[in-house]
Amino acid sequence: MNEAVNGFRAGYVAIVGRPNVGKSTLMNSLVGAKVSITSKKAQTTRHRIHGILTNDICQYVFVDTPGIQTRHRNALNRAMNRVVSGALADIDVVLFLVEAGQWRPADREVLARLPTETPIVLVVSKIDQLADRNAVLPFMAMLAEQQRFAEIVPISAEKGQNLDRLLQVVAGYLPQSEPIFAADDLTDRSERFLAAELLREKLFRNLGEELPYGIAVEIEKYEEEGDMRRIHAAVIVDKDAHKAIVIGKGGERLKRIATDARKEMERLFGGKVFLETWVKVKSGWTDDERALKSLGYE
Repeated sequence: MNEAVNGFRAGYVAIVGRPNVGKSTLMNSLVGAKVSITSKKAQTTRHRIHGILTNDICQYVFVDTPGIQTRHRNALNRAMNRVVSGALADIDVVLFLVEAGQWRPADREVLARLPTETPIVLVVSKIDQLADRNAVLPFMAMLAEQQRFAEIVPISAEKGQNLDRLLQVVAGYLPQSEPIFAADDLTDRSERFLAAELLREKLFRNLGEELPYGIAVEIEKYEEEGDMRRIHAAVIVDKDAHKAIVIGKGGERLKRIATDARKEMERLFGGKVFLETWVKVKSGWTDDERALKSLGYE
């Protein structure tokens, strides 16, 4: 651990873990704003997203990453795994997120892929969901035997429990540096990107078990007129049958999804949003490198 100094610190902090472990929820809670979408579905996060928190002594640049993919071995999953590998290349600290009381083979696989030369802080999440809060101590002791972690911090991202302690721990491992971003920046992503992500979140949440695996969002037009934003968005699906699922009877499902997304955009952007949505079929796009690149996958 770096010695305590008076100088300003700034650095990159990767949040990693198996799919659907709560990485995006943790980043949003730490940053204090919704910069990464969330749902109960695996693969909600598909891109690398930076969430930025700046205080008087430190700037944290949190890097939300997709969960490491071991299923659906196609081009989309390979692209998401490349995002994770790239995110870990120039990181100062890794937050390895696991659920309290849950240690699965997928967690072990993520741990095996983490860089050994970078400090790894084990973050035991969802402690508020344990029936017996004392059970977290033997669980943490068991995990401490898996690898020599720099620190182990139990938290609840949803309840905001022990997040100040987590930030304090992370700050000690960041290098002395000038701020990387402006003090009032919350993310490095554009409004256009965030609009696509918010619409994709509402698709995930509204479609439930019917959610097609091959679904994405492409912003075809993004215009600003004062405080008004006009956004034309295409929902991309892999099969004709999936198009009907997204649209719903009489178009009601897509209309509801678009309304939910528009309201979320207006809250985030602080202005009126005109959102037009439709559904396109691009067969095989999840295994087409060119199609993936056009949709912003690295």
